[in-house]
Amino acid sequence: MTMTHLPIFVIAAAASGAMAGGRLLDQVPMARNFFVGVFEWFGDLGLFCVRLIRAAITPPYEFGELVRQCDAIGSKSLPLVALAGAATGVVLSLQTRDSLVRFGAKAFLPAVIVFSIIKESGPIITGLIVSGRIGAGIGAELGSMKVTEQIDAMEASAVDPYKFLVATRVMACVLMVPLLTVVSNFCGILMGWVANPLSEPISLRLFLEHGFKTMEFTDYIPPIVKTTVFGLTIGIVSCFQGIRTRGGTEGVGRSATSSVVLSSLFVILADVMLVRLIMMIWG
Repeated sequence: MTMTHLPIFVIAAAASGAMAGGRLLDQVPMARNFFVGVFEWFGDLGLFCVRLIRAAITPPYEFGELVRQCDAIGSKSLPLVALAGAATGVVLSLQTRDSLVRFGAKAFLPAVIVFSIIKESGPIITGLIVSGRIGAGIGAELGSMKVTEQIDAMEASAVDPYKFLVATRVMACVLMVPLLTVVSNFCGILMGWVANPLSEPISLRLFLEHGFKTMEFTDYIPPIVKTTVFGLTIGIVSCFQGIRTRGGTEGVGRSATSSVVLSSLFVILADVMLVRLIMMIWG
């Protein structure tokens, strides 16, 4: 039987199957290249961390640059973090009140607001805000220095860029993110009280007394520990993406974007793992 005697739908089915098989074969190398790229990225990140630790623990130490980075990361991020914390407190107060009224538990509103902000909302909101602002800034700054060969010029001048550029920024993130979280928590709790008297007046002293009555000292330690990990994650990922920039000005834009995306992603993943770890340690 020749090809002309085969039904048309058989020929069409065979052709479509061949095309699908070709597309499948084309997708196999793409998937393999993707996974290879992921493993290469994590391998380069591990080598980067080893070099960063070596540069951070060996003298001399760049205290002047560290102070400058703390000012750039901390004080200049303060208005945005305070505004985000205040907005979180207002929304949490308004939404939680309606839910508690339905179950007749309106008296627990201050405790719910304080507990929610200190334990989870404040740290994760601050981490995401800092990763968006600082991550893009560090990625773009180091990326532009990389493509303009300023980092190569520093190495030629016997200046370790990992000590002067990377270690100072990572340490500044570790130091400043917990302090920014405290500011965010304060603004959130204060604005949560401000939003509450709009519907039912309550004094600030009574609000704080009811809010912190069920809090213990051990409730403050895990969130601070979390935020130091958030700062470490943001600093390492942003500096790593910036220091490995390639491709001119387009590469700088890609580094800034990837710094924000990866920093935010790893902050969320770290939060998930740390919450489970904190529950295992502190209960």
